[in-house]
Amino acid sequence: MLVLLPPSETKRPGGTGRFDPVELSRDTTLGAPRAKVRAALEAVSADEEAAVRALKLGTKNRGERTHNLALSSSGTLPAMDRYTGVLYDALDAASLDPGARDWLAAHVVVQSALFGMLGLGEEIPAYRVSAGSRLPELGLPLKRLWSDAHAELDWDHAGLILDLRSLDYVALAPLPAGRGWFVNVSQRGDDGVVRALNHFNKAAKGDFARRLASAGLVHARVEDLIEWADTEDLEIVQDSARRELTLITRLGAPVRKS
Repeated sequence: MLVLLPPSETKRPGGTGRFDPVELSRDTTLGAPRAKVRAALEAVSADEEAAVRALKLGTKNRGERTHNLALSSSGTLPAMDRYTGVLYDALDAASLDPGARDWLAAHVVVQSALFGMLGLGEEIPAYRVSAGSRLPELGLPLKRLWSDAHAELDWDHAGLILDLRSLDYVALAPLPAGRGWFVNVSQRGDDGVVRALNHFNKAAKGDFARRLASAGLVHARVEDLIEWADTEDLEIVQDSARRELTLITRLGAPVRKS
């Protein structure tokens, strides 16, 4: 099983050691585009006003551009601990036992605009760039660079792939036809009606990943996942024609810590 998550624009600061991009997984395939994006990001981040425009920074977070100028020296944390925000707060990897954290490291990949596909256990520095950022020095859109680079990855041995990424991050690395299931999130209300989950969408995805990790599931079939979900007070509805799964939470607040 492989679970694909989006990153978060907000990051936890700090860490230890020095970042070495060569140590990241998939370096043979993604090393060159990672270096190109990093160089372009560092160039635009050196100019505060240019960075504000390119990275879409506001008054309160314009200082985050400086993270991009200290990638090698600011220290690293596992990606599961580096990312913050609604989804990662619901995942709450820091509170999981070692076995569940190992599961996250082995079975969850985050789609970074700076690093591309990245294992959730891999050590990364704090940075600021998103799928919608425009980096003038790159010479082409991030979407084009990353989609071309990820086309070289081998998905044949990934098993069941659950794609929980947002659409802008899906565009950075589209999966080959027939090789994954895009996961939508909905909620069943007290009246029995299923409605799209908007405010709690990210929280539900983080909660879902947490449940998978806590259970240590390695499913080969969608049918197994559907059966397991029912034991978790969840529903999963399968749409084979569209290669989509709808995750329906029955909880008032979709986050349940274990």
